[in-house]
Amino acid sequence: MINILFTGTAVVLLCFAAYWVRGRGGHRPTGTWAMAALLTSFASYAPAVERAVESVVPHVARLLSNTFTLMAATSVLAFLFQLNLERERAHRKIRLRVIALGISVAGMTAFFLAEQLTGRSPVLYACYVLVHISFLGYTAKDFLLQTWAQSRRSTRRSQRWGLRTTSVGCGFALVYAAYKLFALVSIGLGLGLVPDHARCSTPLTPVRCAFSVTAPAVAVLLIAVGLTLPALLWPLSRLRRRRWEQASFRALEPLWREVTAAVPEVVLDPGHAETGADTHDLDFHLHRRVIEINDGVLALRPYRRAAVRDAAAAEVARRGAADTPEGDAEVEAAVIAAAVDAKRAGLPLDGEEAPPAAGTRSRKGDLPAETAWLLLVADAYPRRPAREHAAATVGAAS
Repeated sequence: MINILFTGTAVVLLCFAAYWVRGRGGHRPTGTWAMAALLTSFASYAPAVERAVESVVPHVARLLSNTFTLMAATSVLAFLFQLNLERERAHRKIRLRVIALGISVAGMTAFFLAEQLTGRSPVLYACYVLVHISFLGYTAKDFLLQTWAQSRRSTRRSQRWGLRTTSVGCGFALVYAAYKLFALVSIGLGLGLVPDHARCSTPLTPVRCAFSVTAPAVAVLLIAVGLTLPALLWPLSRLRRRRWEQASFRALEPLWREVTAAVPEVVLDPGHAETGADTHDLDFHLHRRVIEINDGVLALRPYRRAAVRDAAAAEVARRGAADTPEGDAEVEAAVIAAAVDAKRAGLPLDGEEAPPAAGTRSRKGDLPAETAWLLLVADAYPRRPAREHAAATVGAAS
């Protein structure tokens, strides 16, 4: 079970590393090599790698996995520096971290070799752990603070959740660091609280395996997935956005035709108004359609009759839909329809002018909110009950 888990995870993350290294039309995103180093480092946890190196040098798998853990930590921090800091400052901090990594790995290697030559001395092992845990704990703390703070400032949902996933991974890294510190105290005081030779049968048994093996593996996995997630989800979110824009553009066409037929002067580009939206510029075309509908509604203000609005609102209230977005949209659709008819017939305003629709001011400048509102109006526009009831009521009143 544990072999399948770690080997499969290592293969998946190596595929992620290849994804990051692959150029995007000659361009690689910021932090490409840092991310590739991070993702590749997880391969050291695969049992196959451990068995291969142990067959050459006994007990060296521990040094290898610890080295790759520190490399992964440095890679993530380098990635964050490149994202959050100016280029020169980021490079300066990365150089210092790489130097610190080299010193730490050299120290760990020296203590490991001395430990092997002296019969695995507990004191030398404690020094080895101290070097490892000092570097890892300090780096993990920086990860947690930077990723969490950045996640609170991020406006993209995929990036926000990716950074939060990374923060959780940093939490697992701190759990691992705390366990190593506990083991260091146990060894230094000769308490024997942490057995050093027990094999892990599952990711959680014996209990120490949950802290010594599973915690760092989960930490690297979550950090890698969290930092890769935005890059993987961005194309999907863009595709979803384009589909929404295209569907909205088409759904607004009947309402747009009604309004612009009554006030054609609001059309910004009459020469291209009848052509379909370019799939590479859907945002522009949708934005223009929303503006033209709103401008048309504004131009129809002299024909918006308050009596029509009141009659439509009464009909909507009778059906229990008052004070709902759908109900408000149905009332607005009735008012617009009556205004379009009055404009076409050349009838001046008779009575009080109907006020703007509810929420008009709060939606101003917010394309998604304004589009969602107009979609409700466009959906209600062809439905005649409220409009016809309003017209009949107004006609009876006059």
